[in-house]
Amino acid sequence: MARPGQLQQQNSAVFFAATLVLWGVSVAFEVAVNGRRELLAVVGGFCFYQAANWVVRRSISRDPLFVNTSVSLLHSTITSTSSSSLSPSSPVFLLNIMFKLNILSLCWHAVVLILVNQWSSKGLKSMFQHDQLFGGTWLGAYSALCFSCGYFAYDQLDMLRYRLYSGWIPSILVHHLVLLVCFTLALYRHVTINYLILSLVCELHSIFLHVRKVRRMAGFRDAISVAVRAEWMLNWFTFLAARLVCHILITYKLIRDADKFGKGIELPLALFGMAGMNLLNIFLGFDLVRAYRRERNQVKTND
Repeated sequence: MARPGQLQQQNSAVFFAATLVLWGVSVAFEVAVNGRRELLAVVGGFCFYQAANWVVRRSISRDPLFVNTSVSLLHSTITSTSSSSLSPSSPVFLLNIMFKLNILSLCWHAVVLILVNQWSSKGLKSMFQHDQLFGGTWLGAYSALCFSCGYFAYDQLDMLRYRLYSGWIPSILVHHLVLLVCFTLALYRHVTINYLILSLVCELHSIFLHVRKVRRMAGFRDAISVAVRAEWMLNWFTFLAARLVCHILITYKLIRDADKFGKGIELPLALFGMAGMNLLNIFLGFDLVRAYRRERNQVKTND
Protein backbone atom coordinates (compact mmCIF):
# COMPACT_ATOMS: atom_id res chain seq x y z
CA MET A 1 0.00 0.00 0.00
CA ALA A 2 1.36 3.39 -1.02
CA ARG A 3 2.36 5.83 1.71
CA PRO A 4 0.69 9.29 1.81
CA GLY A 5 3.87 10.96 0.55
CA GLN A 6 4.20 8.50 -2.33
CA LEU A 7 0.53 8.92 -3.22
CA GLN A 8 0.93 12.71 -3.31
CA GLN A 9 3.99 12.35 -5.53
CA GLN A 10 2.07 10.05 -7.88
CA ASN A 11 -0.81 12.55 -8.06
CA SER A 12 1.70 15.29 -8.78
CA ALA A 13 3.24 13.24 -11.58
CA VAL A 14 -0.20 12.65 -13.10
CA PHE A 15 -0.92 16.39 -13.04
CA PHE A 16 2.34 17.37 -14.73
CA ALA A 17 2.04 14.55 -17.25
CA ALA A 18 -1.48 15.70 -18.13
CA THR A 19 -0.36 19.30 -18.61
CA LEU A 20 2.47 18.11 -20.86
CA VAL A 21 0.01 16.10 -22.97
CA LEU A 22 -2.29 19.13 -23.27
CA TRP A 23 0.70 21.24 -24.30
CA GLY A 24 1.63 18.70 -26.98
CA VAL A 25 -1.92 18.57 -28.31
CA SER A 26 -2.00 22.37 -28.44
CA VAL A 27 1.21 22.58 -30.47
CA ALA A 28 0.06 19.79 -32.80
CA PHE A 29 -3.25 21.60 -33.35
CA GLU A 30 -1.51 24.87 -34.19
CA VAL A 31 0.77 23.14 -36.71
CA ALA A 32 -1.74 20.78 -38.33
CA VAL A 33 -4.96 22.83 -38.25
CA ASN A 34 -3.84 26.45 -38.17
CA GLY A 35 -0.89 25.88 -40.50
CA ARG A 36 1.74 27.31 -38.13
CA ARG A 37 4.69 25.60 -39.83
CA GLU A 38 7.19 27.79 -37.99
CA LEU A 39 6.28 25.90 -34.81
CA LEU A 40 7.82 22.75 -36.29
CA ALA A 41 11.05 24.06 -34.76
CA VAL A 42 9.52 23.19 -31.36
CA VAL A 43 9.09 19.60 -32.52
CA GLY A 44 12.60 19.71 -33.99
CA GLY A 45 14.04 20.82 -30.65
CA PHE A 46 12.21 18.06 -28.81
CA CYS A 47 13.42 15.41 -31.27
CA PHE A 48 16.99 16.73 -31.24
CA TYR A 49 17.39 16.44 -27.47
CA GLN A 50 15.57 13.14 -27.38
CA ALA A 51 18.05 11.85 -29.97
CA ALA A 52 20.93 13.17 -27.85
CA ASN A 53 19.42 11.31 -24.89
CA TRP A 54 19.37 8.10 -26.93
CA VAL A 55 23.03 8.56 -28.01
CA VAL A 56 24.25 9.14 -24.44
CA ARG A 57 22.19 6.24 -23.11
CA ARG A 58 23.54 3.84 -25.73
CA SER A 59 27.17 4.95 -25.88
CA ILE A 60 28.14 6.35 -22.45
CA SER A 61 25.82 5.50 -19.56
CA ARG A 62 22.32 4.22 -18.90
CA ASP A 63 21.94 5.99 -15.56
CA PRO A 64 18.83 8.23 -16.00
CA LEU A 65 20.18 11.12 -13.92
CA PHE A 66 23.53 11.03 -15.70
CA VAL A 67 21.85 11.01 -19.12
CA ASN A 68 19.45 13.81 -18.22
CA THR A 69 22.22 15.99 -16.82
CA SER A 70 24.44 15.38 -19.83
CA VAL A 71 21.71 16.40 -22.29
CA SER A 72 20.95 19.46 -20.14
CA LEU A 73 24.63 20.32 -20.39
CA LEU A 74 24.33 20.00 -24.16
CA HIS A 75 21.46 22.48 -24.15
CA SER A 76 23.54 24.98 -22.18
CA THR A 77 26.84 24.56 -23.96
CA ILE A 78 28.23 27.44 -26.02
CA THR A 79 31.05 25.83 -28.01
CA SER A 80 31.74 22.34 -29.35
CA THR A 81 34.74 20.14 -30.20
CA SER A 82 35.80 16.46 -30.05
CA SER A 83 38.07 14.19 -28.02
CA SER A 84 39.51 10.69 -27.89
CA SER A 85 37.99 8.02 -25.63
CA LEU A 86 38.88 7.94 -21.94
CA SER A 87 38.06 5.51 -19.17
CA PRO A 88 35.19 6.47 -16.79
CA SER A 89 37.70 6.71 -13.96
CA SER A 90 39.73 9.42 -15.68
CA PRO A 91 39.65 12.91 -14.09
CA VAL A 92 38.86 14.40 -17.51
CA PHE A 93 35.96 12.02 -18.14
CA LEU A 94 33.63 15.01 -17.89
CA LEU A 95 35.35 16.73 -20.80
CA ASN A 96 35.02 13.60 -22.89
CA ILE A 97 31.27 13.57 -22.20
CA MET A 98 30.98 17.19 -23.24
CA PHE A 99 32.96 16.62 -26.43
CA LYS A 100 31.05 13.52 -27.51
CA LEU A 101 27.74 15.27 -26.92
CA ASN A 102 28.78 18.42 -28.70
CA ILE A 103 29.65 16.58 -31.92
CA LEU A 104 25.87 16.66 -32.36
CA SER A 105 25.42 20.22 -31.11
CA LEU A 106 25.44 23.67 -32.63
CA CYS A 107 28.81 25.43 -32.56
CA TRP A 108 27.48 28.30 -30.50
CA HIS A 109 24.67 29.08 -28.19
CA ALA A 110 21.90 30.71 -30.21
CA VAL A 111 21.00 33.26 -27.55
CA VAL A 112 24.54 34.67 -27.38
CA LEU A 113 24.78 34.93 -31.16
CA ILE A 114 21.40 36.67 -31.38
CA LEU A 115 22.34 39.27 -28.78
CA VAL A 116 25.78 39.97 -30.25
CA ASN A 117 24.33 40.29 -33.75
CA GLN A 118 21.59 42.64 -32.59
CA TRP A 119 24.00 44.72 -30.54
CA SER A 120 26.36 45.19 -33.49
CA SER A 121 23.62 46.03 -36.00
CA LYS A 122 21.16 48.12 -33.94
CA GLY A 123 23.13 49.33 -30.94
CA LEU A 124 22.56 48.71 -27.25
CA LYS A 125 20.05 51.54 -26.71
CA SER A 126 17.85 50.66 -29.67
CA MET A 127 17.63 46.93 -28.95
CA PHE A 128 16.25 47.53 -25.45
CA GLN A 129 13.42 49.84 -26.48
CA HIS A 130 9.95 48.61 -25.42
CA ASP A 131 8.66 48.17 -28.95
CA GLN A 132 11.65 45.96 -29.74
CA LEU A 133 11.38 43.84 -26.60
CA PHE A 134 7.60 43.49 -26.70
CA GLY A 135 6.54 43.45 -30.34
CA GLY A 136 9.80 42.95 -32.21
CA THR A 137 11.60 39.73 -33.06
CA TRP A 138 15.37 39.77 -33.39
CA LEU A 139 16.96 37.76 -36.18
CA GLY A 140 16.86 34.08 -35.20
CA ALA A 141 15.05 34.76 -31.91
CA TYR A 142 11.79 33.01 -32.84
CA SER A 143 13.48 29.81 -33.97
CA ALA A 144 15.79 29.82 -30.93
CA LEU A 145 12.81 30.16 -28.60
CA CYS A 146 11.02 27.33 -30.41
CA PHE A 147 14.07 25.10 -30.07
CA SER A 148 14.43 25.83 -26.36
CA CYS A 149 10.72 25.25 -25.87
CA GLY A 150 11.21 21.80 -27.39
CA TYR A 151 14.05 21.18 -24.94
CA PHE A 152 11.95 22.03 -21.89
CA ALA A 153 9.20 19.71 -23.12
CA TYR A 154 11.77 16.92 -23.61
CA ASP A 155 13.27 17.54 -20.16
CA GLN A 156 9.85 17.53 -18.50
CA LEU A 157 9.03 14.21 -20.13
CA ASP A 158 12.39 12.68 -19.23
CA MET A 159 12.07 13.73 -15.58
CA LEU A 160 8.56 12.36 -15.36
CA ARG A 161 9.50 9.11 -17.08
CA TYR A 162 12.45 8.36 -14.77
CA ARG A 163 11.16 10.22 -11.68
CA LEU A 164 14.11 12.59 -11.55
CA TYR A 165 12.43 14.89 -9.06
CA SER A 166 11.46 14.95 -5.39
CA GLY A 167 8.58 16.28 -3.32
CA TRP A 168 4.88 16.39 -4.12
CA ILE A 169 5.27 19.84 -5.72
CA PRO A 170 8.68 19.52 -7.46
CA SER A 171 10.17 22.93 -8.17
CA ILE A 172 11.89 21.71 -11.35
CA LEU A 173 8.59 20.49 -12.84
CA VAL A 174 6.85 23.72 -11.86
CA HIS A 175 9.71 25.67 -13.43
CA HIS A 176 9.40 23.76 -16.71
CA LEU A 177 5.61 24.11 -16.75
CA VAL A 178 5.80 27.89 -16.25
CA LEU A 179 8.39 28.18 -19.02
CA LEU A 180 6.34 26.06 -21.42
CA VAL A 181 3.24 28.17 -20.78
CA CYS A 182 5.07 31.50 -21.15
CA PHE A 183 7.13 30.41 -24.15
CA THR A 184 4.24 28.82 -26.02
CA LEU A 185 1.84 31.74 -25.53
CA ALA A 186 4.56 34.13 -26.72
CA LEU A 187 5.21 31.98 -29.79
CA TYR A 188 1.49 31.77 -30.59
CA ARG A 189 0.94 35.54 -30.26
CA HIS A 190 4.33 36.74 -31.57
CA VAL A 191 4.87 39.02 -28.55
CA THR A 192 7.58 39.32 -25.84
CA ILE A 193 9.85 37.06 -27.92
CA ASN A 194 12.90 39.21 -27.21
CA TYR A 195 12.11 39.46 -23.50
CA LEU A 196 12.17 35.67 -23.31
CA ILE A 197 15.41 35.49 -25.28
CA LEU A 198 16.99 37.76 -22.66
CA SER A 199 15.71 35.47 -19.90
CA LEU A 200 17.58 32.59 -21.55
CA VAL A 201 20.93 34.27 -20.92
CA CYS A 202 20.83 32.34 -17.62
CA GLU A 203 21.75 29.22 -19.63
CA LEU A 204 25.33 30.49 -19.47
CA HIS A 205 25.23 29.73 -15.75
CA SER A 206 23.44 26.43 -16.32
CA ILE A 207 26.55 25.21 -18.12
CA PHE A 208 28.52 25.20 -14.88
CA LEU A 209 25.65 23.77 -12.84
CA HIS A 210 25.55 20.77 -15.16
CA VAL A 211 29.34 20.56 -15.37
CA ARG A 212 29.54 20.28 -11.60
CA LYS A 213 26.82 17.62 -11.43
CA VAL A 214 28.33 15.45 -14.17
CA ARG A 215 31.84 15.98 -12.77
CA ARG A 216 30.76 14.68 -9.38
CA MET A 217 28.90 11.73 -10.88
CA ALA A 218 32.08 10.89 -12.79
CA GLY A 219 33.91 10.66 -9.43
CA PHE A 220 36.06 13.78 -9.82
CA ARG A 221 35.55 15.53 -6.45
CA ASP A 222 38.94 17.02 -5.62
CA ALA A 223 37.72 20.38 -4.32
CA ILE A 224 41.22 21.83 -3.96
CA SER A 225 42.27 21.12 -7.54
CA VAL A 226 42.81 24.03 -9.92
CA ALA A 227 40.10 22.77 -12.31
CA VAL A 228 37.43 22.55 -9.61
CA ARG A 229 38.37 25.95 -8.16
CA ALA A 230 38.12 27.49 -11.62
CA GLU A 231 34.77 25.80 -12.13
CA TRP A 232 33.45 27.29 -8.89
CA MET A 233 34.72 30.77 -9.81
CA LEU A 234 32.93 30.59 -13.15
CA ASN A 235 29.87 29.13 -11.44
CA TRP A 236 29.59 32.06 -9.05
CA PHE A 237 30.40 34.71 -11.67
CA THR A 238 27.81 33.46 -14.18
CA PHE A 239 25.23 32.98 -11.41
CA LEU A 240 25.55 36.63 -10.41
CA ALA A 241 25.89 38.12 -13.91
CA ALA A 242 23.87 35.86 -16.23
CA ARG A 243 21.16 34.74 -13.84
CA LEU A 244 20.65 37.00 -10.80
CA VAL A 245 21.47 40.44 -12.25
CA CYS A 246 20.03 39.67 -15.69
CA HIS A 247 16.64 38.57 -14.32
CA ILE A 248 16.48 41.51 -11.90
CA LEU A 249 17.11 43.92 -14.80
CA ILE A 250 14.40 42.24 -16.90
CA THR A 251 11.96 42.60 -13.99
CA TYR A 252 12.94 46.26 -13.59
CA LYS A 253 12.38 46.87 -17.30
CA LEU A 254 8.93 45.24 -17.15
CA ILE A 255 7.90 47.41 -14.20
CA ARG A 256 9.32 50.57 -15.75
CA ASP A 257 7.45 50.00 -19.05
CA ALA A 258 4.25 48.68 -17.42
CA ASP A 259 2.13 51.53 -18.82
CA LYS A 260 3.19 50.63 -22.36
CA PHE A 261 1.82 47.07 -22.29
CA GLY A 262 -1.87 47.88 -22.54
CA LYS A 263 -4.63 45.79 -20.93
CA GLY A 264 -3.69 42.32 -22.22
CA ILE A 265 -2.47 39.31 -20.28
CA GLU A 266 1.14 39.79 -21.34
CA LEU A 267 2.29 42.06 -18.49
CA PRO A 268 0.71 40.06 -15.60
CA LEU A 269 2.04 36.82 -17.07
CA ALA A 270 5.51 38.30 -17.60
CA LEU A 271 5.66 39.72 -14.07
CA PHE A 272 4.42 36.44 -12.59
CA GLY A 273 7.01 34.48 -14.57
CA MET A 274 9.88 36.76 -13.58
CA ALA A 275 8.78 36.79 -9.93
CA GLY A 276 8.95 32.99 -10.02
CA MET A 277 12.36 33.04 -11.71
CA ASN A 278 13.77 35.52 -9.19
CA LEU A 279 12.46 33.42 -6.30
CA LEU A 280 14.02 30.29 -7.80
CA ASN A 281 17.30 32.19 -8.21
CA ILE A 282 17.31 32.99 -4.49
CA PHE A 283 16.74 29.34 -3.59
CA LEU A 284 19.41 28.33 -6.09
CA GLY A 285 21.86 30.77 -4.50
CA PHE A 286 21.31 29.18 -1.09
CA ASP A 287 21.78 25.73 -2.64
CA LEU A 288 25.08 26.82 -4.19
CA VAL A 289 26.31 28.18 -0.87
CA ARG A 290 25.47 24.89 0.85
CA ALA A 291 27.10 22.86 -1.93
CA TYR A 292 30.27 24.96 -1.79
CA ARG A 293 30.52 24.65 1.98
CA ARG A 294 29.89 20.91 1.78
CA GLU A 295 32.73 20.41 -0.68
CA ARG A 296 35.08 22.55 1.40
CA ASN A 297 34.16 20.63 4.56
CA GLN A 298 34.85 17.33 2.78
CA VAL A 299 38.37 18.55 2.02
CA LYS A 300 38.95 19.50 5.66
CA THR A 301 37.62 16.13 6.83
CA ASN A 302 39.89 14.25 4.43
CA ASP A 303 42.88 16.29 5.65
